[in-house]
Amino acid sequence: MPPAKKRARTYDPVKIRTAVLAQFGHVRQAVRGLTAEQLALPTRLDAWTVRDLAAHVTMAVETVSRNLDRDEPRKAGLTLLDWPSATAARAGDIADDTRELAAAHPDLDALYADTEERLTERLATAPGDRLLDTRTGVLSLADYLVTRTVELVVHTDDLNAAVPGLDIPYERQALAACTRLLADALAVKAPGGSTEVRVPPYAVVQCVEGPRHTRGTPPNVVETDPLTWIRLATGRLTWQDALAEAKVSASGERADLSGLLPLMG
Repeated sequence: MPPAKKRARTYDPVKIRTAVLAQFGHVRQAVRGLTAEQLALPTRLDAWTVRDLAAHVTMAVETVSRNLDRDEPRKAGLTLLDWPSATAARAGDIADDTRELAAAHPDLDALYADTEERLTERLATAPGDRLLDTRTGVLSLADYLVTRTVELVVHTDDLNAAVPGLDIPYERQALAACTRLLADALAVKAPGGSTEVRVPPYAVVQCVEGPRHTRGTPPNVVETDPLTWIRLATGRLTWQDALAEAKVSASGERADLSGLLPLMG
């Protein structure tokens, strides 16, 4: 008999909404204190400056409000676990829109304030099953907000990497949801049970075809911390560099994930 299909992970919609607003607030507070010199610093994202990246964070969140303002589509067309792989097709458009947004809003804090106000207002009344016609496909509001934790956590890390000493904090629920979604996306991309990927304290998934582990210590184990996993999954860190820097441990002949990463660009 084929193995039973795994039940999709669920997320607490109240906690996710709170986490999105809280992480956006953390970024806003940090951006508010940046100097002109810091805003002009380069980032690790295709010639984007810190100003460009800071503007992009508002765009990633404003998509929730904008899509809630549009007519509701008739049916969903994308699953949450398909979202990471669907993002690459929109990368070029997003880059162009980001630079235009940054140029049009010299007062970043005003942009953040307007974005936060609109999001808070619309989330107060919108049900989680409300469908949104997003750039990547039709998703429920509840699922789309989980994807916003990925955007916020990943770009928080990008900003921290670009500005020495910035140290924007990570909201625990946002970091957890981001980690879990990307771990589950790996299991969808490489279904199987021969390799166990551990990202304590948030996620453990089975993946990769081969002999299925049933009890005891798995023969193939990958383990890393949440931020390292997120960097691997989004192409900020290569598998080879993570191994060389001892940021990931991998044991077993099926523990090499280099051919499966990154999961999104």
